[in-house]
Amino acid sequence: MTLKPEPRRSATLAGALALLAAICLTTFGVSPARADRCDDIAGQLKGQIDGLKVGITAANVIYLSHPQARELTLGCRGRNFTNELYAKADSRRPKPAFLELVATAAAIVFTIPKPDVLTGATRCIKRMGLLHGDDVSMRYRRLDMNCTRTKTEASIAISRGTDQ
Repeated sequence: MTLKPEPRRSATLAGALALLAAICLTTFGVSPARADRCDDIAGQLKGQIDGLKVGITAANVIYLSHPQARELTLGCRGRNFTNELYAKADSRRPKPAFLELVATAAAIVFTIPKPDVLTGATRCIKRMGLLHGDDVSMRYRRLDMNCTRTKTEASIAISRGTDQ
């Protein structure tokens, strides 16, 4: 009875798979899992705006709270927009502190200089009235702004389209 030597296919197969895995990792840049981009933005907002609290996340919307705003949300990656910041003020004519909060948050979310966002938000809020009505949509510095007001409150939604 003669024993035939086993070929070393298993060792060469394991070496080839290890080499293939190393090439794939370097070629395709696979990185370890990390938090969602929207959660990162919410963390930046919390770290840079005093008094801001991050609430729950539901359906790609992160609920935020701040003393200057009645309602504040950060929407992430919808069908027609990349990010959206929505803020509702307590009064029909928002105070300058509310506009500062909106400008600071939008500057962080959309990486645009704060004075530009403040100018756009102020124009949008001030444009509401007798001539333009209570629902104003405008575009400023590649941002879509929609301002609405009721008898007791005003709100602004700032977003950037997916095509930009």
